[in-house]
Amino acid sequence: MKKILLTGGTGYIGSHIAVALAREGYSPVIADNFSRSDRRIAERIRELCGRAVPVYEADCRDINALRNLRDREGHLDGVIHLAAFKSVGESVRKPAAYFDNNIGSMSVLSAFIKESKIPHFVFSSSCTVYGSPEVREVTEETPFGKAFSPYGYTKQACERLTHDLVRAEPWLKVVSLRYFNPIGAHPSGRLGELPGGIPDNLLPYITQTAVGEREALTVFGEDYDTPDGSCVRDYVHVCDVAEAHVRALAYLADAEHSPEVFNIGTGKGHSVKEIIDIFSRVNGVPLKVIHGPRRPGDVDAIYANVDKATEVLDWKSTYTVEDALKHAWEWQKSLVNF
Repeated sequence: MKKILLTGGTGYIGSHIAVALAREGYSPVIADNFSRSDRRIAERIRELCGRAVPVYEADCRDINALRNLRDREGHLDGVIHLAAFKSVGESVRKPAAYFDNNIGSMSVLSAFIKESKIPHFVFSSSCTVYGSPEVREVTEETPFGKAFSPYGYTKQACERLTHDLVRAEPWLKVVSLRYFNPIGAHPSGRLGELPGGIPDNLLPYITQTAVGEREALTVFGEDYDTPDGSCVRDYVHVCDVAEAHVRALAYLADAEHSPEVFNIGTGKGHSVKEIIDIFSRVNGVPLKVIHGPRRPGDVDAIYANVDKATEVLDWKSTYTVEDALKHAWEWQKSLVNF
């Protein structure tokens, strides 16, 4: 059974990837410093995997912690790297922290991969690498744009590092997955998004408002160049995002070309106001909405062309936005007993 090191594995996306890996016969090994995740999620992962899943408290900027993990686990067949800060708004307020954590961890992990001769590496990237493109439907050939936030810049820098790594170490095979906007929760209701404090992402803000934790939902910006004035994004179910990582590992096993990048989205754009309306409709929950100013770092509209992922990885989204919004609501309601 192939062992896959999953950094940030108790986080929102990482926890779903761990379950997807186990389902497909891989053995996930989780490293997390728990700075942005809840320790209790580890037991939920084990429950859904149906077997023991090792979880190490380790910061990816600490190579000795990674070495200790390797010494205890033995050979690692691949790495999926998700451990990073991910808030656009927070990165604007705290740029140094984002450079230190996101680029610093990537640098140390790269050295660890080289030292340990780990042949396969999947990097968690983001559609923010495109900046504010001239076209709204972006392909993998769309060039990097000006980074609108420090977060976006860190993803660009880390992707560039993967290219340099492969040039220096031709035996290493790398895929970068450019996520668009992951939403939803595990259909079991046992895993989902757990933001600390006031959410930065749309869906937990919606569900917390719906359950009464927030008095109202704020829509940031009404004057974007979109049909209803709110931002347009490509919202993709987190379980579909998780499945893309399984497909990426399968691709790397026989890859002739590396590094490769793939857009991971639905290929459709929905505005913030549309998502709010759909949530209320499918769940029968009215929401109090207020309007606020634009947030620094947000772009008007962007959504994915996913033809390459479909053709090369044999991957495409299977859940609808309605599915994701239902699952997110069920997860939020379950938190009363978390």
